[in-house]
Amino acid sequence: MFTSSRRFTSAVAMVGLVSLGLAACGGTTKESVSSQAPAAPEQSSATANPNAPLKEGLKIAFLPKQINNPYETIVDKAGIEAAAEYKGTAKEVGPSDASASSQVSYINTLIQQQQDAILIAANDANAVCGPLKQAMTKGIKVVSYDSDASKDCRNLFINQASSEEVGRSEVKMLADMIDHKGEIAVLSATANATNQNTWIEFMKDELTKPEYKDMKLVKVAYGDDDDQKSFQETQGLLQAYPDLKGIIAPTTVGIAAAARYVSGSKYKGKIVVTGLGTPNQMREFVKNGTVEKFALWNPKDLGYLASYAAASLASGQITGAEGEKFKAGKLGEFTIGKDGEVILGPPFTFDAQNIDDFDY
Repeated sequence: MFTSSRRFTSAVAMVGLVSLGLAACGGTTKESVSSQAPAAPEQSSATANPNAPLKEGLKIAFLPKQINNPYETIVDKAGIEAAAEYKGTAKEVGPSDASASSQVSYINTLIQQQQDAILIAANDANAVCGPLKQAMTKGIKVVSYDSDASKDCRNLFINQASSEEVGRSEVKMLADMIDHKGEIAVLSATANATNQNTWIEFMKDELTKPEYKDMKLVKVAYGDDDDQKSFQETQGLLQAYPDLKGIIAPTTVGIAAAARYVSGSKYKGKIVVTGLGTPNQMREFVKNGTVEKFALWNPKDLGYLASYAAASLASGQITGAEGEKFKAGKLGEFTIGKDGEVILGPPFTFDAQNIDDFDY
């Protein structure tokens, strides 16, 4: 979940990681979606020119699941800073809620603004498909990151880690902490989030293996990436399942809310909470014993990689075809995989021994 092995070492060293603030650019007009479905983008006959320079003056926009999500603020801010390296301009726009259709009006506005590339963490893979196809027919490059859009609605997907590796590793981590026995639950984000659902499917598949025969997934709850709702869902899980042993929250909002509830309740020390979180939001819960360990990749690297991928597409260095290679600044070279997927790297586990080495 940080970077591939070559880049992973430098990420662990944490040279240059700093606390990040909000870099949100608001303001779009709200427009209704056309009732007529757009035509699918024509297959481009263009060929990649890996020697083409990155164009100067590119305009790109990050469209996160929701504008006030701390994790996605980190991702987008790093992507905006990366754009300055290749003399482009970038901004972040988006809704304040993570509902399925909340991103649509923003895509329409970005099309009107003639952005060179739209980078989106999709709340719903299908709800955003129509306007993204419209963008592609107008020559705008579309890059999904963190949470994928439907494959025919984007050029590339920048995946923070192998989806299978994320899902299976979360189960393995929890199993080790509860001795492979007991009832467990998952506290997800929204019910339509592509990344969450993919990870959860791999979690369920992992649990079918013989070594987990004494573990049972009793519930998948949805906190909608809202702090208060996630807090309440955690309370509900613990009341509904008195024999619950652990909760996996593969969302930075969810894991922090779950840890906060458990930390101040009678369940502290009895319920294992793990999942995906950032070091700064989870530090107090690790230090007070509520959370033993959790995982994540480097969100700064995810935004940085996505920004360079968009610039490479818009400059003609790549088309999004499997096997093409491009350079992402200080992160080095990446290869496009099947279905236009680019994987940042493997997961990293945080615990009491290493959490103070990180500041984001």
